[in-house]
Amino acid sequence: MTDSSRTGASPFTFTPYVETEGEEYMNEAQLKHFENILKKWKAELMNEVDRTVHHMQNDAANFPDPNDRATQESEFSLELRTRDRERRLIKKIDDALKEIESGDYGFCESCGIEIGIRRLEARPTATLCIDCKTLDEIREKQMG
Repeated sequence: MTDSSRTGASPFTFTPYVETEGEEYMNEAQLKHFENILKKWKAELMNEVDRTVHHMQNDAANFPDPNDRATQESEFSLELRTRDRERRLIKKIDDALKEIESGDYGFCESCGIEIGIRRLEARPTATLCIDCKTLDEIREKQMG
């Protein structure tokens, strides 16, 4: 399992976007930058899905020892849970790509302000600005 599959973080490196003075937020160049990040991230996640399928097909064995069987089942279960989290992440990536197409990408879905280039580079699927996300987490913590 890679570090990225454990954290949900983007598994590749990219060149940070360099803004020019007076540049309009979420202009064509910025949207293209994030579209590329999201598409590469999705492709990497899809490769992990394929790798898991092949691994489970090729390495599945009916071990006579119950301990060996239990170990394999535990490994497969962990891998499937990881892939399930990645499946949900792929949906978020698809949603972000749709937002790019519609022109809504990069703006907070709660208050409408700019999310920010650096925050989006850190979390390309972010839908809330840092202030709204913080309030959301406080509410969530209070609700239990």
